[in-house]
Amino acid sequence: MDSLKTYALVTGATSGIGKELATQLAAKGYNVLLVSRSADKLELLSRDLVEQYGVDAKHLAADLSIASSAQTVADWCAASTSSLSILINNAGYGLWGDFAELELPAQLNMLQLNINAVVELSHRLLPLLKQQKQAYILNVASTAAYQAVPTLALYSASKVFVLSYSRALRYELKDTPVSVSCLCPGPTATGFADRAGMSALAELADKFNMQPDEVAASGLKDMFDKKAEIIPGLLNKLSAAGARHLPKALIEKISAGLYDR
Repeated sequence: MDSLKTYALVTGATSGIGKELATQLAAKGYNVLLVSRSADKLELLSRDLVEQYGVDAKHLAADLSIASSAQTVADWCAASTSSLSILINNAGYGLWGDFAELELPAQLNMLQLNINAVVELSHRLLPLLKQQKQAYILNVASTAAYQAVPTLALYSASKVFVLSYSRALRYELKDTPVSVSCLCPGPTATGFADRAGMSALAELADKFNMQPDEVAASGLKDMFDKKAEIIPGLLNKLSAAGARHLPKALIEKISAGLYDR
């Protein structure tokens, strides 16, 4: 282990925004620690980043929706390097449907990943991050963090948590070397809709999707600029502003119409 190297840990690293975040960090010269469920995809991505950018790319296959996995990932990270300067909590997914009709275990599994894993990884890795001259935490939420979304009730609520938690943690760490930012993308061309069971809305989503590389580039730029909240894309910024200022009942009615089954 070379303690002089600077590392970034990226969860959910093998697809969509996570893959782009890992790739763009490697392009900037950061060594990367990659976590995802798919060992095969991790192996391929690690090899590609080493070949293209000459960085060190380590990987660990882990399902962070399993309660014990965050501890495993944190231990692996600490064993891999003492120079962790970036933590990106990107892993997450949504479930589409009425709360009462969706299976409860599946919803609790989603909350474990979207909330508990973010909190636990941050807590366990902060001692490493605080040892650096400058370090960053980037928590990936969603524009759903700005409103309640019927048929995505727990998903949107989990992102509200991530945004609020990120801002509070940012304040608590303001006198430390660790800067905390929250990335809130809108619709993005990833596998989110399929995993959420929203394939019926794919045509609608395609009209508004940003590309993962655009979202990642915006997220990293503003993370390094130490911005608290990062909303890529003008339409997404306008949407978030509307959610802040329009009556909640109206926003919920509009959201319910967009995502109605």
